[in-house]
Amino acid sequence: MMKKRKGYPVYPLTVAQKFHLFYLKFCPKKQVVNIGTSLTIETELNWDELKKAIYKAYERCDSMRLRFSEDKEGNWYQYVVDKEERDIEFVDFSGKSMEEAEHEMQKWTEVPFKREDSPMNRIVMIHMPDGYNGIYLLVDHLTMDAQSIICFMKDIIELYCSANYEGVAYPKDMASYIEQLQKDLAYEAGCKAKDRDEEYFHQLIESSEPIYNGIEGGDKLEEERKRTKNKELRAAINVSDSVDSALDIFHLEEEPTRRLMDFCEEYHVSLVCLLLMGLRTYFQKMNGNDDVSINTAIARRATLLEKKSGGTRIHSFPFRTILPETKTFLEGIYEIRDKQNELFRHANYNPVSYFAYRTQVYHNENGRTYEPMSLTYQPMTLREKGLDKLGDIHYKTKWYPNGATTQGMYLTVMHRPEDNGLDFNFEHQIKAVTKKQLEYLYYYVCKIMFKGIENPNLTIGDIIKLV
Repeated sequence: MMKKRKGYPVYPLTVAQKFHLFYLKFCPKKQVVNIGTSLTIETELNWDELKKAIYKAYERCDSMRLRFSEDKEGNWYQYVVDKEERDIEFVDFSGKSMEEAEHEMQKWTEVPFKREDSPMNRIVMIHMPDGYNGIYLLVDHLTMDAQSIICFMKDIIELYCSANYEGVAYPKDMASYIEQLQKDLAYEAGCKAKDRDEEYFHQLIESSEPIYNGIEGGDKLEEERKRTKNKELRAAINVSDSVDSALDIFHLEEEPTRRLMDFCEEYHVSLVCLLLMGLRTYFQKMNGNDDVSINTAIARRATLLEKKSGGTRIHSFPFRTILPETKTFLEGIYEIRDKQNELFRHANYNPVSYFAYRTQVYHNENGRTYEPMSLTYQPMTLREKGLDKLGDIHYKTKWYPNGATTQGMYLTVMHRPEDNGLDFNFEHQIKAVTKKQLEYLYYYVCKIMFKGIENPNLTIGDIIKLV
């Protein structure tokens, strides 16, 4: 094993990083692990001061200074360099239309990083056609996830504001990525907690086999059964032969979003429980199965140090519920909440090991799955973080798709900074799912959720009939 690289201590990759690397290996488009985003504010900015704030934020966030290196056996390692000395670019889009500016940033997002011993992010200061100013940030998913990106951007804003506005406090330090990394590596090397987690997931997998639910019903499963001449088959292929992806976004307004949030507050459940209830009930309606499994992303940021450290900590596991139609909407939600809490407790386990074990137990061919989609809920926004001292200054964030995905369909639900409404971002393989299918899914999931929160004692069967 490598001990040092360019004079810096070297560390193995974590399970979360290997998960992304796993996709990277099999994906012909290497930008599949790129995340592109922008944050712009409706005010003039001092670009020199912004540049200083960016360098300072780099200094305070060690995972933004990550480098990777591959040894002769093909194993990847990581190390953190002391400082970033790259020039921060500036691009003035004021002579272009908004569409042209966004199209250009989308193109930036599709450029993969070199990876070996080179920086794994790009920051551009941007002056937008609509008079908003700010930054575009591109990172590699092996170095950051959505939550750490938000933390890093918030740090830039707060550093800038504390240097340029009266009465804005200097932000508290970000937490050490290396410390969190060492904690993760210690778990992975073997401990009682890891043994417990393995036992939990093995029992869960062995208890019974899930069944695939398609976005429009059981056609894919039936096709697979005919092809294999196996009437009992329960898994299907839900990806296409192309990783080319599109992003379709549906906007839920502020007022209906508020109603969903009020319900969650009243019944002590998180919004992710409500979203899962809506999605699984939709698949139940379309497929006639009480048994529905959906992949869910778990942030693994329970402690303050985890929340404030950079890096990528996301693990993704199938989330399976068997809810008969006689159960009420509220009973279903509470069951989801309890199961979610249980899953969180074991979420440090390696998802690749999970899927490998499940494939082995049920003798699945490569590429077959039970889950039609993946869900991520992103509760954090930059709202009121450092910007509240600036009066009514408006700001916007935008995510740019990288043009490739290894799964049929991902849904990321996040709050809009402008009005705190919800954006449903469907990133999907163009050949696997159509926009029309997604419109239909979005429409019915919303109908199910609103019908359920209006009358939580309705049974799942009643809601399916009513929508």
